[in-house]
Amino acid sequence: MDVHIYTWVITVAVMVLILGFDVFIIGRRPHEPSMKEAGLAIGVFVGLAVLFGLGVWMVSGGNYAGQFFAGWLTEYSLSIDNLFIFVIIMTKMKVPRQYQQFALMIGILLALLFRGIFIALGAGLISLFNWIFFIFGAFLIYTAVKLYLDYRKDDHDEEAPDNPLMRLVKRRVPSTEEFHGTKLTVREQGKRLITPMLFVIIALGSTDLLFALDSIPAIYGLTQEPYLVFTANVFALMGLRQLYFLIGGLLKRLVYLSVGLSIILAFIGVKLVFHAMHEYHLDEKLHIPFSLEIPIWLSLSVIIVVLAVTTIASLVKSKQDSDSEPVRPAG
Repeated sequence: MDVHIYTWVITVAVMVLILGFDVFIIGRRPHEPSMKEAGLAIGVFVGLAVLFGLGVWMVSGGNYAGQFFAGWLTEYSLSIDNLFIFVIIMTKMKVPRQYQQFALMIGILLALLFRGIFIALGAGLISLFNWIFFIFGAFLIYTAVKLYLDYRKDDHDEEAPDNPLMRLVKRRVPSTEEFHGTKLTVREQGKRLITPMLFVIIALGSTDLLFALDSIPAIYGLTQEPYLVFTANVFALMGLRQLYFLIGGLLKRLVYLSVGLSIILAFIGVKLVFHAMHEYHLDEKLHIPFSLEIPIWLSLSVIIVVLAVTTIASLVKSKQDSDSEPVRPAG
C-alpha cells in the first residue's frame, strides 16, 4: 500500500482537528453527556470509520479495506474491554460524573500518543527483523490465556489495578483530597497542590499504556501497513468516552466479552506465528501441504463471528441471570 506523505499529513491534520474540537468543547463545558448526545457522537464516529474503510476499498482495493475493518473491529473490541477498568478507576477514585468525560478525553489523548510511539516502534522492528512476528505471536497467545484466566477469576469485579506511578506521585508531591473542577493543580495557603483529577489522568494514561502492549501486536497481526494501523487505532478510540456513558450498565452484561477477545487474540497470535514460519519458508521445509498464510477475509470473518456470538451469548446469559434472581418483597 503506497501512502503518500501528503495523505499522512491530511489524515493526521483532520483527526487532530476533530479531537481538538472535542477537547475545546469539553474544556469549556465539562458535563455528563445525555443518551442522545452520546449516541449521536458514537454514530458519527462509527460512520466516519465505515466511510474511511470504504474509501480505502475504492482507492487501494478490498484486501486493504478488509485489513482496516479487521483491525478497527479488534481495536474497538479491546477498547470496550478497557472500559471495564476505566469504570473501576472512576468508581474507586470517586470522580464526579460531570468531570468523568474530561478525564476520559485526556486519558484517550495520552493513549493516542503512546500508541503512536508503539506503532512507529513496531513498524521499525518489522522492517528490520522478520523473527519479531514469532515474539508478537507468542505474546498474543500468552495474553489470550491470561485474559481467559482473569475471566475465570472474575477480575472485573475486583479493585482497580495497582498503579506504582500513582503511588510514587502521591508520596512525593503535596496534594489535596477535593476535586476543583477540571483543574490539575490548585494553590492553597501559598502552596501548589495537585488535585485528584491529576491522579485520575495518571491512572487512566498509565493503564492505557499497558493496554497498548496488547493492541499494537494484535493489529500488526492483521495488517503490516502503518497507515492502517494508525487510523484503525484512532477510530477505535474516537467515541470511547461517549460509549462509556452510553452503555454504562451494559458493560456488566457483556459477561463473555473477555472470552471472545481471548479467542480473537489467540487466533491472531497463531496467524502471526504462521506468517513468520512462511517468511522463513518453514512450511516448505516441513512439507506442510497447505498455505500457512491466513487470508484477511478469513481473519475478518472470524472476528465478526466471534464478536457476534460473544455479544448474543452475553445478553442471553445476563437475561437468564436477571430472571432467576429472587424478587425482594417491597418494604
